[in-house]
Amino acid sequence: MIYNIKKTITVLTMVIFGGYIISSCEPEPDSMGEQLFLDDAANGNETLFDLIAYNIINNDSIQSDASQLKYAALGAFKEGQFGKQKASYFTQVRLNTYDPDFGANAIVDSVVLVVKPDYEAASDSVKITTKEDFIYPLDSIPAKKVVNTYPIKKFGKTKLNGGKMTIKVQEVTEFLNGYNDKAYSNKDYAVSSTILGSKEIFGNVSSVAINKDADNSSLFSSEPGVRIKLNPVFFQNKIIDKKGQAELKDVSNFIRHFRGLKISVQEEDGYLMQIAPNDMQLIMYYKNDKVDGSTTTRPQSTFAFNIRGGNAHMSHIHFDRSDSQINNVGTPNLENGDAKLYTQGMGGNSIGIKFKPSEIDKLKKLYQDNKSAIISAKIRLYTDPIAWNNGYSKPKILTIVQHGVKNVLAKKGYTQDMIQLTSPLALSYMTAYDLDKNPAYYDFVVTQSLKDIVESGEGYDNKFFKIDLAEFLKGSDGVTPLGYQYTSRVYSTSRAVFVGSDPTNEKQIKLRVTLSSK
Repeated sequence: MIYNIKKTITVLTMVIFGGYIISSCEPEPDSMGEQLFLDDAANGNETLFDLIAYNIINNDSIQSDASQLKYAALGAFKEGQFGKQKASYFTQVRLNTYDPDFGANAIVDSVVLVVKPDYEAASDSVKITTKEDFIYPLDSIPAKKVVNTYPIKKFGKTKLNGGKMTIKVQEVTEFLNGYNDKAYSNKDYAVSSTILGSKEIFGNVSSVAINKDADNSSLFSSEPGVRIKLNPVFFQNKIIDKKGQAELKDVSNFIRHFRGLKISVQEEDGYLMQIAPNDMQLIMYYKNDKVDGSTTTRPQSTFAFNIRGGNAHMSHIHFDRSDSQINNVGTPNLENGDAKLYTQGMGGNSIGIKFKPSEIDKLKKLYQDNKSAIISAKIRLYTDPIAWNNGYSKPKILTIVQHGVKNVLAKKGYTQDMIQLTSPLALSYMTAYDLDKNPAYYDFVVTQSLKDIVESGEGYDNKFFKIDLAEFLKGSDGVTPLGYQYTSRVYSTSRAVFVGSDPTNEKQIKLRVTLSSK
């Protein structure tokens, strides 16, 4: 199949991000040939070549400790192609101050765990509710309460049961090891059967601001999140009643006394969301005796636990593949490729892509005989219009990593096109098209990788590309990439079926090459 690169491209909308583009441009097809003609290729036309694309089986497991978790997945979702994914989160708990003094006759009033899912922050997404005649319960103060409600970013059956998802919290009974220890997503940890607390959500999170009527001063405020009330008796026994004892003296004793919390959902189907481990809060509210002369009062105090950085964090992903189409994949076909590519975040399959020797030979012949140098080369990948014809959002971004990279000690890394730039993500290494249509498709730039083989004679027996449903992570400046190995795959909730090396499908994966004219 041949396309003339001089035809006009009508751009409807285009959004540019670091390293990738989302677009609805679609090139107008010129002549549609069934065979590849070398003469046309040498005359500056975009020419299509076959690729070997196959499923990379990751055994439904991925490293999922604190070093990987900018976010952590939470929820449950199942459908017929991939089956079920259920994601839960484990965290250690530490004291902010060791050997704490809670005062005389301390009694826990309440304990709140604040979980902060990623949400849609755009102003047109927020719903504002105001209660002018609110009475603040502590000291019965007249006030105004304003609640801003935001939709959670979620993937799956977002309207199932009205969007209800029940988040539950349990005590971990197995030691979670240290902050620097590796952990993997297929490892579950023992927990108590007792539910410390739970909260039903309906696909939204809210912020709250309560101000005094008298002078508009703040009585209470909270950022958007889910506030889950935990059992105060548990914390009375576990924390307050241990005052002065060895369990609270230092971190080593404490993380073995209180081993952590598990956050999961009750439901087995619904949607997946992402929560921010280092934005979570665990706050204990308690009262104790305050003596002032002959007067004894019992004011409320707070004690904040540390469940953020420095603690062991783990994401556990449970897969149930029964009765799903992915079971038909079988052993990946590394010689001819797989017809369908079942790609999934959080430890699911990746895509492997290799150049086909017979096609490389054609390109080398063009270069040697006609001096036809490669101007551009890209891999085009389509979602399967039949197997993935549904209402779920299409992936907006994917990563591509090259295995067999020259002059790189690890022998894998960013593609040669990305390596040549000052910053690997300065190049729009991929473009996503028609995300609101069926099928969507994606172009990946591989120009330099192909030129190295065709024009410089570099070997390619052990070279392949690996594509994942994820994005490359950036540093605190939001620009500098952390490295090819740092991606969002461990908490990427996306999944999609793509067309692989299927010669019977007009949307099969192809290498699209533009060569210089004779």
